[in-house]
Amino acid sequence: MSRALLVALLFAPAAAYVVPNAAGVSSSGRPAQPAPQMQLEQLEMEEPETSGVFGVLAAGFGVGAIMGWLNSRKQQVAATAAAATVALAPGAAQAMVDYDGVKYLGGTDKVDINNANIQAYRQFPGMFPTVAGLIGTHGPYQQVSDIYNIPGMTDQLKNIAKKYEGNLVCLPASPAYFIDRINNGLYR
Repeated sequence: MSRALLVALLFAPAAAYVVPNAAGVSSSGRPAQPAPQMQLEQLEMEEPETSGVFGVLAAGFGVGAIMGWLNSRKQQVAATAAAATVALAPGAAQAMVDYDGVKYLGGTDKVDINNANIQAYRQFPGMFPTVAGLIGTHGPYQQVSDIYNIPGMTDQLKNIAKKYEGNLVCLPASPAYFIDRINNGLYR
């Protein structure tokens, strides 16, 4: 269906135009009509007429010509596109492949107070969610004892934190993990 429409758009302009031969007879067999003669003043005064049909046909012809050119040069177009993609593609990002403190993000009995998600504190009874939430919403910390200066930390919560102080470490805050301390997007 689309191929028939494309062919119709390509050949419609050619079918509408009939060129008269030297004898003054068009190729359809009818006598050629002489072009009306107009004075220069008349031509300058008239508004040019725009035809939506001509625009559509011209666009169809242009699209058809481009599609035909691309179809006949598939391999060259594909090679050029591939070369442009390779040339314009950015280099490999310098991703952090190994984080030295990954063992302190919840995989051992030690938890990094600057980078671990609050879920890592579940292994310590009483720490999750209140103390873990306070630690996660504040910081970064310079040392483990900084958590006792968190506003809103009651003496009861400080005692729970002191109970597990030996299990807490304070590594420098890593942008890749610090942002996910409260909500890391894992909902299971």
